Amino acid sequence: METTEFDFEDRMVSTEYTGVDSDIELSLRPKQLEDYIGQEKAKDILSVYIDSAKLRGEPLDHVLLYGPPGLGKTTLSNIIANEMNVNIRTTSGPAIEKQGDLAAILTSLNEGDVLFIDEIHRLPRAVEEILYPAMEDYALDIIIGKGPSARNVRLPIPKFTLIGATTRAGQLTTPLRDRFGVLLKLQLYTPEELSTIVKRSATILDIPAEDGGALEIATRSRGTPRIANRLLKRIRDFAIVRGDGIITTEIARSALDKLEIDALGLDNTDRQMLTAIIQYYGGGPVGLETLAATIGEEAITIEDVYEPYLMQIGFLSRTPRGRCATRLAYDHLGLPFTPETVAEPPITFLPQDEH
Repeated sequence: METTEFDFEDRMVSTEYTGVDSDIELSLRPKQLEDYIGQEKAKDILSVYIDSAKLRGEPLDHVLLYGPPGLGKTTLSNIIANEMNVNIRTTSGPAIEKQGDLAAILTSLNEGDVLFIDEIHRLPRAVEEILYPAMEDYALDIIIGKGPSARNVRLPIPKFTLIGATTRAGQLTTPLRDRFGVLLKLQLYTPEELSTIVKRSATILDIPAEDGGALEIATRSRGTPRIANRLLKRIRDFAIVRGDGIITTEIARSALDKLEIDALGLDNTDRQMLTAIIQYYGGGPVGLETLAATIGEEAITIEDVYEPYLMQIGFLSRTPRGRCATRLAYDHLGLPFTPETVAEPPITFLPQDEH
């Protein structure tokens, strides 16, 4: 079966980490907090906690980083380890299948080390439970034996800092969430912040980028550094082959148009989905399964990959009856607006006082 050029795993505007990022993200990641662009509020708070921990000579309190994918949670965890001058051990929730797996990792840590668990909301419940005493008391509770002769042994472990990253903070259990002393939410980046990131990355990649070219890439990157760096890598090829080796506004705009990424960062699949809702279903509402069958995508892919950004920019709304396109989507696609079928923001009617 022939695959399309932009499967959802390989979409240029996908916020998920894919194979095309492996050879570029590591080289572009900042190593120190002062080099980390954006997230000023989180950086300011974090710098205070890091400095305090270093002055006290103690490990940093456990940190939870949450927010949409691609905003730099992994990068920030590595910066924390660098700032604290300790080693970092990286794993992910789905990779830890048994209690023994996590116990082996925890016992191998040195004093003050950082343990980074990506997608921590996907930790199995049984594994999560042995994290509780590890985070609070720096100890592992191990059951030896079975039946009436079973006994509990508490094994001390080095003091460490757990950094958990998640795109779905709401799926964390309350006992686990409450054990994090520092909770930081990462926000989408502004075009100006992304433009600075693009220019920094272009310098590292040894490709000159004009202000206009960097801003053009930034405005089409969905507020996500991962997407900005991915687009920069592709536009670098256009600048070398079809330009004079400089990313100008014209080169960036031409390349992004050829990649079918429009001024708001929507790609062909985004526009196809919105067009289907408007032209086939009068703007909605349309059920998720019906929409998935119409555009030939999995329902879970639409829900997790395509919809979040369209909802963030106000092009799509979810209602109890299905998905609806908003007037902004009509305007962006240049389609005639039909008020009677388009979803508008819900109006809440408060009960009137009885007379």
